[in-house]
Order: sequence, then C-alpha cells, then structure tokens
Amino acid sequence: MLQLRDVVKSYDGKSTVTALAGITLSIAPGEMVAIMGPSGSGKSTLLNLMGGLDVPTSGQLLVAGKDLARESEKARSLFRRNSVSYIFQAYHLMPTLRVRQNVALPLQLAGVSAKKAALQVERVLAEVGLEKRGDHLPDELSGGERQRVAIARALATDAPLLLADEPTGNLDSARGREILALLRSIHANRNTTIVMVTHDHDAASVCDRLIRLRDGRVEDDGVVIGGGR
Repeated sequence: MLQLRDVVKSYDGKSTVTALAGITLSIAPGEMVAIMGPSGSGKSTLLNLMGGLDVPTSGQLLVAGKDLARESEKARSLFRRNSVSYIFQAYHLMPTLRVRQNVALPLQLAGVSAKKAALQVERVLAEVGLEKRGDHLPDELSGGERQRVAIARALATDAPLLLADEPTGNLDSARGREILALLRSIHANRNTTIVMVTHDHDAASVCDRLIRLRDGRVEDDGVVIGGGR
C-alpha cells in the first residue's frame, strides 16, 4: 500500500527546518499501524505525505506503486478523493449540517448520485452505531458521537487507506476506548489500511505495529505487544 524510500521533507525560511530526515518504511495493505513520537518528531508531516497533502523534498513516496512525489497536484487531488480518508482530533464537522449531510459531503464531492449517496450514508451510520442520530446537528451530540460521525464520513467513500490524526485526543478515556474498538472493528471487517498518529499508548495498543519517530527518523519499528486487542 505505502512505500517510503529515503524520504526527506524540509521547509525553507530564515533557516532550513528538516521535518523528516530520511524515512524508509513500508506499510502493507490491510495493516493497522500506530505512529508515535515526541512533538516535533515528524509525525504529522509523515501523515500529510502519506495522504498526498504534501510532497517530499527528496526520496520516493509510493502508493500502490505510484510515486506521489512525481504526480501533479491534480493527480494527487484525485488520489485524495478516491483512495484516502481522514479522521481528525477536532472532528471538523460542519456545524450547520445535520449528521446525514455531514457524512454525505465526500460523496457529493465525488459526484455520487443523491440516491446512491443516501443508501451509502445509511449503511455507514449503521456501521458506527448512529443510525438513529442522522437528523441531529453536531452540537446536539456528545464528543464520542461526533467522532463517530467523522468516522462515518471517512468510511463513506470506501477508501482503502484511512489516516487518523489523534482520533481520541478530545475524548475522555471511556469514549476513547469506544472509538478505538470501533476502529479495530472497521479494520477487521473492511481490511482497511489504517495509519494512526497518536500520543496515547492505549490507542497504539490496538494496532498491530508501532513506528516510533524521533528527530525526523524512524527510531523503532515493531510489533505491538498486545496489538489488536
């Protein structure tokens, strides 16, 4: 699914800041991977590159054999629309849209017919346990429910790659465990490739593999003890 070969990402300003200093790793289709590391280690930069939101300064970034670093912005935009979905810490729901409308947004952007989109929305709302909350506005929901809406929105397009940036960061421990269990269920039932950036060891423990970054490099890459629980 993902191959990074000596990926470097630098930002030029008054001085050059190197966020990633030569990352080489592979993530196979269907893996569930956690990425951890201290602030400034390059976690978010790496996630942005994997999602085609940015390109490396040097190195190769292969997704399904295609080097995103060499693709045009239009091609990367199509990749983001068709092949990758995101879950964010802050949910990023439209406050004036009801749950069903929020979930339908990526389908509308992809040009899916209204009838097909409506069926897809109901299916994913049932998958995340919110089939009875479709007519509610986001501010009528709990934090855990809002994150479930965000997950449903991410699932709506059936993208094979799901990128999650601190998905439990705004939740208490009980709601966080519910969201982690849901992500694990999605991984098991859909065989979706999931890459999760997190500071939370409990979140990392539900993954099968943990990649630790430090100073823009891979410090450790291995199997999670108790992974997939």
